Amino acid sequence: MLKKILIVISAIILLAGCQVTPPRSAVATSPLDSTVEQVPEETNEQTVATATPEPVTDLWERIRRQLSWQTIHNSQVGQARDRFLKQPDYLPVVSERGNYYLYYIVEEVERRGMPMEIALLPLVESTLNPFAYSSERAAGLWQIMPATGRHLGLEQGWWYDGRRDLRDSTRVALDYLEALHQQFDQDWMLALAAYNSGKGRVARARKTNRNQGLPTDYWSLKLPRETRNYVPKLIALAQIISYPDAFSLEIPPVPNAPAFEVAGTGGQLEMARAAQLAQVELSTLRALNPGQLRWATSPDMPPELLLPVGHGQHFEQAVAQLTPDDRVQWQHYRIERGDSLIRIAKKFDTEVGLLREVNGVRGSMIRAGDTLMIPKGGAWSSSLAMATAEKPQARGYRVRRGDSLYRIAGKFNVSINDIIAWNALDPGKYLQPGQKLTLYIRGS
Repeated sequence: MLKKILIVISAIILLAGCQVTPPRSAVATSPLDSTVEQVPEETNEQTVATATPEPVTDLWERIRRQLSWQTIHNSQVGQARDRFLKQPDYLPVVSERGNYYLYYIVEEVERRGMPMEIALLPLVESTLNPFAYSSERAAGLWQIMPATGRHLGLEQGWWYDGRRDLRDSTRVALDYLEALHQQFDQDWMLALAAYNSGKGRVARARKTNRNQGLPTDYWSLKLPRETRNYVPKLIALAQIISYPDAFSLEIPPVPNAPAFEVAGTGGQLEMARAAQLAQVELSTLRALNPGQLRWATSPDMPPELLLPVGHGQHFEQAVAQLTPDDRVQWQHYRIERGDSLIRIAKKFDTEVGLLREVNGVRGSMIRAGDTLMIPKGGAWSSSLAMATAEKPQARGYRVRRGDSLYRIAGKFNVSINDIIAWNALDPGKYLQPGQKLTLYIRGS
């Protein structure tokens, strides 16, 4: 075993220093190929036929067996790999989040026959964080921009954002990547570049190279710096996951099993009440349903929630016992001359803050003739607390010894890109103990 690991380390170090440009010449033999044992010629056919492979219990191993791009080596990939290896908390953070999301993504990528590397893309995009929200307003696991989401048919409203929903965002992201793959000569590198920087930019870069008699593959194009680093990051991550022993890494296992089941709510329901009925923590319910933006489920989306496996039947039985007074109910009120939010709140025995939240009112200004939605029924005190918690709050953070961008992002459920943008950081420099950061945190 030690001999195998030494071969892997030597091969990767040797290949890391090679500068390769087009993808065809960038492909090298896998460092593990020379260590694979051949099946003896005298192997009994009956033995082979009756041999049962051991079930894969770790999702990382399932992914590892289907990766193929880890054999691409050049200086860009080597530099990206080094940056990952300088963040020892990265894989523990994404493994923890992977318990919720990664199995579903892997299943969808496999079902479509796409390269398994595509399942790692949310790790690059958002550190597998569906609550990630970039300074450019990209959101969710796949970091989909608002305009792109609308173009792809994702619901984006006050109650619900499909860019943050696991199933909806994965569906449209994979649809989009497949379309880009077809548009760009079935070249996944170009498709990924277009996903990152826009298909128009990649098409123009290819046209420029073509007019100059230059190659038009990903590695030869003049693209924005972020896009030039984008594909190498994904390949580097594939290498690390493929050969963790070579880098002295231990990747926390993720169960190779479904993380959730779908349960019907029977209508709009407060998230706090849903968590209580399902007998799960509210934070767990939020983690599985990040597309639900408010204190109650969206009235405009299918009446269902994702719950941890084993909780759905009990939840649906409990939901069936609810009375109308237990559910979210609404009435409409036309604002009259002389009305104020305080007066209306007292009239309907509710809270001013809740009226602001459910009607999207800023400040206290309301207009006669407009209509307000007035919530009635349900535990509105908990709803108000949750509504307030949804708003991002600025808070200071002092960097501690051993901190990294990955650790801080994981601790506060934000993306690394957010931290960099909020604090104008140089991503190539280390954080220093005592350094002050500003974070914008949303409550759960």
